[in-house]
Amino acid sequence: MQVLERLPRETGRDYALRTIKDNIITLRLEPGSQISENELAAEMNLSRTPVREALIELSKVKIIEIYPQRKSVVSLIDHELVEEAKFMRSVMGCAVVQLDCEMAAPQDIQRLRDNLQLQKFYLNSYYPENLLKLDNEFHGILFDIARKSQIYTLLQSISIHFDRVRSMALATVKNQKIVEDHENLIRCIEERDAQGARDLMEKHLNRYKIDAAEIRAAYPQYFK
Repeated sequence: MQVLERLPRETGRDYALRTIKDNIITLRLEPGSQISENELAAEMNLSRTPVREALIELSKVKIIEIYPQRKSVVSLIDHELVEEAKFMRSVMGCAVVQLDCEMAAPQDIQRLRDNLQLQKFYLNSYYPENLLKLDNEFHGILFDIARKSQIYTLLQSISIHFDRVRSMALATVKNQKIVEDHENLIRCIEERDAQGARDLMEKHLNRYKIDAAEIRAAYPQYFK
């Protein structure tokens, strides 16, 4: 497991939650693997209580399975939960990019372009984890432009199911299309093409299906 740096004024629970989620998404905590409260607490230099609270929170969105007095397990990937998470992201994402076409200022476009340049750099260097982080930041900027950043924060809890598949797609298939989608989306927003932006976002969030067979072939043990 990779232990993240604790943020200033971050509570133990929030720190544990953020660290465990990151390791689940990046597959350092693999689907089906057993995890120990004691070991996690020791690695993060925390007591068991904030770790237990974080695991309970993650169990509410079915990414962790808790067996009282026995063990906790990272859930295997459930296609239905992935689809549910993708549906929510698609509904909100499509609505947000339409708002962006009305609300984006030149400095907002520049923020997106700066992020895109880094995506291109890491695509060429091929660092999947950095690409995933930048992809999340890109979508966060889209929600921020539309003044809907709190909604994006709320989406992150259920998106973990979808994010694991996105992580595997980036690690399994060096797909230029993801970055190309972002570039075309910036162009649509800049040109105030709301319908084009909506159509592209829907296509973008469906791309993981294209790689589904290859992902399953690479990680058959991770799926239900």
